[in-house]
Amino acid sequence: MDNFEENIIKAGFILPPPPTVAGLYSPAIITGNLVYTSGQLPLKDGKLIEPGGKGKVNEVRKDEAFHASRIALLNALAAIKSVTGSLDNIEKIVKLTLYVSSENFFSSQHLVANGASSLLHEIFGERGVHARSAVGVTELPLNASLELELIVQYKP
Repeated sequence: MDNFEENIIKAGFILPPPPTVAGLYSPAIITGNLVYTSGQLPLKDGKLIEPGGKGKVNEVRKDEAFHASRIALLNALAAIKSVTGSLDNIEKIVKLTLYVSSENFFSSQHLVANGASSLLHEIFGERGVHARSAVGVTELPLNASLELELIVQYKP
């Protein structure tokens, strides 16, 4: 039996409580055997983490944003657990999309996304290998440095 939450602890993290919604949407929805998350920010205890969770990302702040992507990922996993009851039913991480609030000429969004991608592999092993997009954007809600979405396949 898989225990993905134990793998999160082994990686040095704790799965947070499910994210609080800030509008007319759900943090995650199930359709068929897929779970889609809404965009998750690098929030901890309801606040953007510092350093790394606020403002635009550049070459100097890239490592901070790498860590922030892991926090946003944990929030996405908490959203998934809130609708599936357990992370242990996840069969495959299908797709990760990361939007990075980027300063002009910053083009290392893929390196920021490596934070979340590497943690997915650490937690889920081969099930964590996924398709991915890392996109630079001008602004994000709450002046967040990044926003992350996941699509996962699970066994109902």
